[in-house]
Amino acid sequence: MADNDIKKPVTTAGAAVHDLPGSETDSGSADQLLVSLGYTPELSRNRSTLQVAFMSFVLASIPYGLATTLYYPLVGGGPVNIIWGWVAVSAIIICVAASLGEITSVYPTAGGVYYQTFMLASPEWRRIAAWTCGWLYVVGNVTITLAVNFGTTLFLVGCVNVFETEDGQGVLAGEPYQVFLIFLGITLLSNAVSSLGNKWLPILDTFAIFWTFAGVVAIMVCILAIAKEGRHDATWVFTHFETNSGWTPGWSFVVGLLHAAYATSSTGMIISMCEEVRAPATQVPKAMVLTVCINTIAGLMFMIPLVFVLPDIPVLVNLAQPVPAIIKSAIGNSGGAFGLLIPLLVLALICGIGCTTATSRCVYAFARDGAIPGSKWWKQINHNLDDVPLNAMMLSMVVQIILGLIYFGSSAAFNAFSGVGVIALTASYASPIVISMLNGRQTVRTGSFYLGPIGWFCNIVALCKYSRSNRAGFYVGHRPLG
Repeated sequence: MADNDIKKPVTTAGAAVHDLPGSETDSGSADQLLVSLGYTPELSRNRSTLQVAFMSFVLASIPYGLATTLYYPLVGGGPVNIIWGWVAVSAIIICVAASLGEITSVYPTAGGVYYQTFMLASPEWRRIAAWTCGWLYVVGNVTITLAVNFGTTLFLVGCVNVFETEDGQGVLAGEPYQVFLIFLGITLLSNAVSSLGNKWLPILDTFAIFWTFAGVVAIMVCILAIAKEGRHDATWVFTHFETNSGWTPGWSFVVGLLHAAYATSSTGMIISMCEEVRAPATQVPKAMVLTVCINTIAGLMFMIPLVFVLPDIPVLVNLAQPVPAIIKSAIGNSGGAFGLLIPLLVLALICGIGCTTATSRCVYAFARDGAIPGSKWWKQINHNLDDVPLNAMMLSMVVQIILGLIYFGSSAAFNAFSGVGVIALTASYASPIVISMLNGRQTVRTGSFYLGPIGWFCNIVALCKYSRSNRAGFYVGHRPLG
């Protein structure tokens, strides 16, 4: 890029968010706030609190996000890692959502955490801090979206391979060119739906949450009722700890938490949708916290039944995608297993659409601030497609497709993509939280989502979480599991 800073907004928000008349419910007041933050409103505000919460749910797409990364807790600690690791991470993520929500209630823009970093940092450091945070945020958004679509590809291959040939092999060989072509199709589909159906996306997100719970209930009932290979007792399900990672038990458990860390890494991505929400200063913070609660319930509903019918763990850790094998083992036939996997596949596609949408807004916002080479082009809004940042979306798509070519040289590409995405996003989320704490949390006092002393606790827990996630991510890259 031409220079390593971002453009300074023409004004700053000197008044508290709640000082704006009608800011709780009026999209006109939200636009007024955006102008006070230095930006011209260009995107359509078409989402309510529930709709933005549903989109936030779609970005995480529990249980799909947990299904594609179940390998980590299986080798990290088995049942204890799967269930209690999810509960522990979910409790921590509530603190993350609350911490980001406080700051977002003061600075609700599509720039998300990098704009918040700029506004919170001291004048001499704000540009380099925001530039660094912004690139972490953009890289995290793009690579997580790539990981979602790539994960959907591998999950689809695993689902198809519940059908086997006479010699016991899956019907789809999963050659690199096959995987890439499926990934390419999924990526193009996600971008087509996101760009051409922008005004219908809130309806799709609403459908997704009901579809998810219906699918999870179907999986839960069927595998527990049929359980062809039998069921474990409750003691085994909730207390059995078994490591297959090669690490010491304590660190193995921590590495196993990457399963939950990946599934919840999208927590702050929804902030980039602030300029399409009617009252972002109040709705987005509430939606982030509400989504964590919904995700926690959906995750437990999905994983506890799976653990009850879990086959031998040493067998599962040799599979790229264990969940299709677990469901097939419980149901006893390929057709029934594939039918139960369809809800997860549909959710995976919707997740890709949601991540594509959020990422395009992130890239658009960063380009709007002049921080991406060719910003004049990437910041353009296509008003013929219901105010979509189409150029930014196409840039993100092309980068993802190019990175997808890495799969021809390394079958471990998906692990690398998800690892980079988690590390980059968590580092970017930590930036405004750290600066807010160093400032004595003075700025968040003006927001409509101020948590008082509880906010300090949430901030500290969030930063501890980020430190743990990033260390675990680096270690996985240095010592393969299994």
